[in-house]
Amino acid sequence: MDTTFEQPTRASLVTPEDREVPVPATLRYTSEDPLAVFIDFPPESTLDGACVTWTFARSLLDDGLSAPAGRGDVHIWPCGRTRTVLEFHSPYGLALLQFDTPALRRFLLRTYAVVPAGQEDLGAVVERGLSALFDGV
Repeated sequence: MDTTFEQPTRASLVTPEDREVPVPATLRYTSEDPLAVFIDFPPESTLDGACVTWTFARSLLDDGLSAPAGRGDVHIWPCGRTRTVLEFHSPYGLALLQFDTPALRRFLLRTYAVVPAGQEDLGAVVERGLSALFDGV
């Protein structure tokens, strides 16, 4: 049985002028894709007015809450005791957002309550990925 949950949260976009602009976001997890977490940003908070979803490894979020983590498009690190920075890289630029660490920890604990670490069904994940990759071939 698939379990999905969402947790609305607030982030602060850090501008090049070091201003912080409040940004709504939704943390999302689904047991159908147990290794991933999703952060959804509504149209009003994006440059092109379309919903944007970032997907990255649940383990990256876990690691980044206690020490700098990440390669490629997503980097996460603690910023003091109560804030965590998520840095997103895209072909259009870079976004640096600060989140409340307790909110991210609550979300992460909820994901582990649904699918504990090490108990992810990797066979199903691989099968869905291959199916999506070769659909119609």
